[in-house]
Amino acid sequence: MYAVFQTGSKQYRVVEGQVIHIERIDIDVGNQVEFNQILLIESNECLHIGGPFIKKGQIIAEIIAQSLNKKIKIIKFRRRKHFRKFQGHRQCFTTIKIISISNCNPNH
Repeated sequence: MYAVFQTGSKQYRVVEGQVIHIERIDIDVGNQVEFNQILLIESNECLHIGGPFIKKGQIIAEIIAQSLNKKIKIIKFRRRKHFRKFQGHRQCFTTIKIISISNCNPNH
C-alpha cells in the first residue's frame, strides 16, 4: 500500500514505515501529525484517486527531527567589473516517519 500526499506545495509518495524529509512544519519532535491532502491511495484491492483530494483519507506520521540541510553557496560574479557577492543559505526541513495510511475504501 502506498499513498501520494501534498504538503508545503510539494508532493510525496510514501509507504507505511518510511522515513522522509519534508519542508519544515512547526510541531515539536515526538508529536504526531495528520496529513489530509491526499491525492492517491493504492492498495492490493483498489486504487483511489482524489479530485483533487480524497475526502476521508488521512496519513498519520510521527515527527522525528527538525533540522537544517547542508549550506549552499551562492556566488554572483561579473568579470572585469570589480563585483562579486557571496551568500549562503540553509533550508529547514522536518524528518517524519509514516505510521499509518487510511485504508482505501471506494465508498469515500
